[in-house]
Amino acid sequence: MSSTCAALSEPFFSSVLISSAFGSNMKIPNYILLWKLLAAVILLCQARPNTKLNSQTTSGLRSECIGNLMRLSLDKALAVGNQLEVEAVNGSRRVLLTPALAAQCGYSMESDPWGNTRIYTSLLGCFVHNTDDTTFDVGLKLDMFSPSSPDISSHNVQQSCSYSRWAQREVLCERNYMEVSHHIPVPDSPADSKGPKGSSVKDDSKMNAIPGNPAQGGIWKLTFYTPEAVTMVQREAEQAGYGALSTASRLVVRSPYHKPETYSEDVAGIPMEVLRVSVYYSSPAGLNVMDMSAACPIGGVLFTEQMISWHVPRSVTPLVDSRARIQEMHMGMSGQRLDKSELKARGYTLNTKDFHIVMEIPVGTPDGYYKSHAPEYQYHVTFSVEPMLEVLWRSANSGEETQTVAASRLFSVQVGTFLQDVELRNITFFTGTFTVEECVARGFTVQQQDQPDGARTFTVSLGFDEDVVKTHNPEPLVTVYSLSLTLGFLIQPELSPFSVPVELQTSLQDVVLPAVSGSCDQENFNIMVTYGNQGSNFETFETLVGYQTLTAGSAAEYNFRENATHFNFVVPYNAQDTAFEMLESDSVRARLDVILWDPKNHWSVGDLYLTCHFPLTTTQCFPNGTMTALALKLQSVPGLELDRLRLRDRSCRPVQTTSRSALFSFTVDSCGTSRKFLDNYMVYENEISPEYSAASSYPRWGNRNPRTSPMDPEYRQRVSCFYKVDGTLGGAFSHSPNSAPVAEVGAGQLQVHMRLAKDESYRWFYQPEDFPVPKVLQESVFVEVSLDFSSDPRLELVLDTCWASSSPDRNSLPRWDIIVDTCENPEDRYLTQLLPVQKDNRVLIPAHVKRFSIKMFTFTREEQVLQEQIHIHCDAVVCDSGEPKAGACRGQCPHPRAPTHAGVGGAKDGRRERSSTQTSSGPVLLHRTHLIS
Repeated sequence: MSSTCAALSEPFFSSVLISSAFGSNMKIPNYILLWKLLAAVILLCQARPNTKLNSQTTSGLRSECIGNLMRLSLDKALAVGNQLEVEAVNGSRRVLLTPALAAQCGYSMESDPWGNTRIYTSLLGCFVHNTDDTTFDVGLKLDMFSPSSPDISSHNVQQSCSYSRWAQREVLCERNYMEVSHHIPVPDSPADSKGPKGSSVKDDSKMNAIPGNPAQGGIWKLTFYTPEAVTMVQREAEQAGYGALSTASRLVVRSPYHKPETYSEDVAGIPMEVLRVSVYYSSPAGLNVMDMSAACPIGGVLFTEQMISWHVPRSVTPLVDSRARIQEMHMGMSGQRLDKSELKARGYTLNTKDFHIVMEIPVGTPDGYYKSHAPEYQYHVTFSVEPMLEVLWRSANSGEETQTVAASRLFSVQVGTFLQDVELRNITFFTGTFTVEECVARGFTVQQQDQPDGARTFTVSLGFDEDVVKTHNPEPLVTVYSLSLTLGFLIQPELSPFSVPVELQTSLQDVVLPAVSGSCDQENFNIMVTYGNQGSNFETFETLVGYQTLTAGSAAEYNFRENATHFNFVVPYNAQDTAFEMLESDSVRARLDVILWDPKNHWSVGDLYLTCHFPLTTTQCFPNGTMTALALKLQSVPGLELDRLRLRDRSCRPVQTTSRSALFSFTVDSCGTSRKFLDNYMVYENEISPEYSAASSYPRWGNRNPRTSPMDPEYRQRVSCFYKVDGTLGGAFSHSPNSAPVAEVGAGQLQVHMRLAKDESYRWFYQPEDFPVPKVLQESVFVEVSLDFSSDPRLELVLDTCWASSSPDRNSLPRWDIIVDTCENPEDRYLTQLLPVQKDNRVLIPAHVKRFSIKMFTFTREEQVLQEQIHIHCDAVVCDSGEPKAGACRGQCPHPRAPTHAGVGGAKDGRRERSSTQTSSGPVLLHRTHLIS
């Protein structure tokens, strides 16, 4: 060259192949790693080269199979000046390959400035027709668009490739993606139900069923390590841009570069892009977990004026053990391997150093090309070349063969072969070092096998549940079992020691989580927790009741009981750990949250959210006019301060307050209680709501600002009492439109009572045992009718109609009217007298009492006495003195009227301002000795 290279532009791409040199029917004593790197290296120089430009001379399309790839070469005569679109074809299916889909499905393309194009297809690509992982039919359709012509030039390409020498593990690092595939182990024989060697199998049909795909095998989910674990089901991984599929004998995972679930790592000073993933898949043996990884170099190119040097790690530790040794190395160009004579003719060298494999390529090699550029009006020349490197590693594991039999939960390791002068003396675990005799005493199986040819091997087997095995749970249902051991040997007779370390690990979906269930009775939540297989409460998980952890102290409070399989406890519905959700007419809806928490892994292993209705009376109505109302703190109003609750009269506070309830007690004529008549009922209503003050500050409720005025408050509870004269009303309820608590309507009794006084003083009355009361004809009978159990001064009792009959039946005949339309019956020969009522120690509200007297009489027919007893009956009306007066509520006989027809009672008035009731006396007996004829 006439001048030096000034810079290196390094869009670095590579492909890697990890493979094994053994067939699928052979035992695998150790691993072989074949690494095939394909890279594009571009040098930027400021001079015209002394050599001629290299260009393709062939024309047309050429497809060929190169290992696990199919390469399609497109001549510049077809592609120059055209826009190229590529579609993948599989039978009748055709899919346009966008850059993202190409990286996800195993397609890549590169071209030079003159239009020479190469398209590479992975034989494990999404749209390749795969026959038993041996024959692969690749279909591509190329559409070329010319800016100067509306015609489309199309070319269909079909190529069949055979590739049967699959490695157990292969990784392909292409220009735009990393691909890792792994052989799916199979049982040693069709009758072997324990699953394949080296895989994790759980022999449980229920546990191993893949959600959504129970009838056939396939990938369930993938856990990526960055190194933090990120789990996705297969559909989620594909939506994130990853490729994941299973073939007849292989698992395949593909990732574009620089995805969130990949990460960078320096290996021997070379930056590598790393993909680590655990694949959960179904096989005839059950659910299995396969750990897979890929690592691809994204740097390592150095150059001088004459030479390009490409450094790759000698040991790629994300893929192989650091003790692995190189078995073979091969170098090539554009995906094609070159033999030694071709390398020598081109001046290429391939060497190993302490930490790197170094490939050297002369600048200007015929396998590359020069190209002129003029960035920022400065002339430059670039040189581009696409080298390839294949390296074959064999892991140095001292001849041990490991086997994990997941169905029987057993680790087994076979170490050898050795000569028969080697003895096993001890085994070291993380818990300590034990002699062979001590290992056997602990229940481990330690065996020595001597072969006729003088070889000796050793086998160690132990169960997953031994204390030398470490366990952890990467997710709730999966357990990872790890066994690290070092076998100590002596060579006889020199007693020369040496050791062989072994690392074993397997994953099982074998966790049975605890189950929590519950029910309710009239007062309690009854909770039962059934243990899984990880231990009991207080050992492997915590029980959260509400927001509190169930401790030994609180367990005793909740009547905690346990046995070997489960425990149960009882929580009262009004305990501090419950939540009140809603008040209803005769009950409260309460909820109890129970969470089983794993404090080690910080996740929930079970939960129960139990909601039940419990009987509760929140409003009570007493006969003396007292009302009580209970307000509860509901979960829907978390910021409510119960001691700020008030009735309509804001001076009326709760008489008792706890952290969860407030009790009010008041009379029907206080605290702003309203009253109205509804048919034959009298209704008292009040309302409980928070006290708001502009000078007060209130906590925020969630992300909302606190209320500072009584307009549309967050909490409003209406309480009502229905009183029926001489009767009781059942409950009813209503609620406010803004999710306020439901208010219960209480039931009360309003009673009208008739008594007979012994004289006109009305101080002494006949008792029930005095009846029938003896009276002589025309002797005065003193009657009192009172409204009992009411302290409301706004009420007035009015006698609408009173009459006498010869039997207790109010509707019987004959009958005689005593009071008609609130006045004395003027047709009565012995006129009834309405007597005034004065306030005294017994009569506190005179309007609640009415008195009258009559002369004793008897019913006769043709001067014959029909009955010696009479019964007195009255229809009374309870009126609101504050309402406009009409009908009977005008008062007790305000204006005497003309005589009415005897024997006709007064009519009832059904207006809303009054409530009517009926009352009767006991029998009054006519004394015959004083009868005057």
